[in-house]
Amino acid sequence: MKTSSLFVGLILYNNSQAQQIDFSKLGEVHGNIQTDAQYYNPDTAIGAASVPEKMGFNGFANVIYTKGNFTAGIRYESYLSRLQGFDARYNGSGITYRFVNYKNEKLEFTVGNFYEQFGSGITLRTYEERNLGYDNVLDGFRLKYQPIKGILFKGLIGKQRLYFTPGGVGLIRGFDGEMDINETFTKLNDTKLHFILGGSFVSKYQKDEDPNLVLPENVGNSAGRIRINYKGFNFSAEYATKINDPFNTYQINDKPVYKPGEAIILNASYAQKGIAFNLGLNRIENMNFRSDRNAKLNDLFINFIPPLCKQQTYALLTIRPYASQPNGEIEFTTQIDYKIKKETALGGKYGWDISVNYSGAYSLDTTHLKKDADSTLQGYKVNSMGFGKEVFFKDLYIEINKKFTKKFKTSLIYDYQEFNYNVITNGISGKDFIYTHTVIIDATMRLKSESSLRIELQNQYSDQKIGKQRGDWASGIIEYTINSSWFAAIQDQWNYGNSESKKQLHYPGINIGYIQNATRITIGYGRQRDGVFCVGGVCRQVPASNGLSLSITSSF
Repeated sequence: MKTSSLFVGLILYNNSQAQQIDFSKLGEVHGNIQTDAQYYNPDTAIGAASVPEKMGFNGFANVIYTKGNFTAGIRYESYLSRLQGFDARYNGSGITYRFVNYKNEKLEFTVGNFYEQFGSGITLRTYEERNLGYDNVLDGFRLKYQPIKGILFKGLIGKQRLYFTPGGVGLIRGFDGEMDINETFTKLNDTKLHFILGGSFVSKYQKDEDPNLVLPENVGNSAGRIRINYKGFNFSAEYATKINDPFNTYQINDKPVYKPGEAIILNASYAQKGIAFNLGLNRIENMNFRSDRNAKLNDLFINFIPPLCKQQTYALLTIRPYASQPNGEIEFTTQIDYKIKKETALGGKYGWDISVNYSGAYSLDTTHLKKDADSTLQGYKVNSMGFGKEVFFKDLYIEINKKFTKKFKTSLIYDYQEFNYNVITNGISGKDFIYTHTVIIDATMRLKSESSLRIELQNQYSDQKIGKQRGDWASGIIEYTINSSWFAAIQDQWNYGNSESKKQLHYPGINIGYIQNATRITIGYGRQRDGVFCVGGVCRQVPASNGLSLSITSSF
């Protein structure tokens, strides 16, 4: 009895002590996990090769600890084996991201890995796009300092990630400063005219180990920017200049180009009730900026060229995406969004939403120099700041959205594209153009409070006779949302207009998904056409595949 009483007493004492612990003082742990797996079936008809491992797997897990001003985190990644379409250097498992961060009212520093962007990104942008297999994160030290309200300074040094190794041979150093004039000078707080000024400088150091060329070991890229807001009007401009940095992916007359780089980025928009305008212009000249000048494809970019051509999401409009050309281009966009008022003769009960976007890209107005001494240094001369003669890409996009009842709405889309196959696909001048006309109907009907049915029909008329994805295409999706947790979709893409009858193939697929709080599980089976997959102007080649896929995402 005495022993039992003592044991019960100890339990009660320990429980009372546990109840007195304030777990909030221990900090918080948050994170997320994503796993993508696919079982591959060989399919010679669509060009899906046999995969020796039969299955691919990509996995990611982030764990972040926060306590007061202190934050620390890690990311663990696994490629066992990698999904098809990801670079072969994604192989194995390991901790690819770890950091420690401290922040108070004026000062913030980060040690380890971090992502950063200066201005529009034309001097520096490091970021992760998991579905592209793109990650140019920096590993080093970053400091942010706000001496007074409205002024922020940033400084950093580090090296970039290159798959499972700390990145390129180049060392990156950068500084950025920005002043919000209205916040700095309190007398301007209540004015409707708002000014923000900024500037940045980024350099990379790479040792010259070329026995045949004299290469710059320190390459600087500097920029200044301004942003103006007045009522519904917004304007931003950034100008950047980069010293010469010859690299192996851009040569003229089989010789490296030592010409400096230059970029001008302009954006203007205006919005008021019922109508909005947007105009954008990028002029990019020799702005390929990497921590290793010998890197290829999407490896080790320090900077980022903001895409202006419309970023499409519908399946047939992504067959031929436009990728920004850092060697030289003029890219533009103009968009008008207009709402026809409801309760009017034309607008009806719910009104109409109309959006028109016209965008495109051209070559620079330049002339290549002849094979003489000057061509080794400059490669070409600029005739004017205007558009060149060669069209890279054009896109006219018109979308009309109409709600007919509380439960039924539709979108009607027409898109016209001109695609310079040689320039965008092979990086060489040429006149092999592809012209497409695409019509899309996207209709959604709400059935009950939590269920809905969506039907999407697409048809693309194409004169493509070279490369893959030739001729006309049709696509259809039926998506049924059963309730807040379950959904299912069936789809098909059909290359019915291919000039080779044996390649008039179908690409069917089915997906079933489950959502519960912060967890999403999707299972799919079907064919995937090969092509180019792009996000934000950055692209990767995706091979054809046939098989079963599983995707799980969750956060805590």
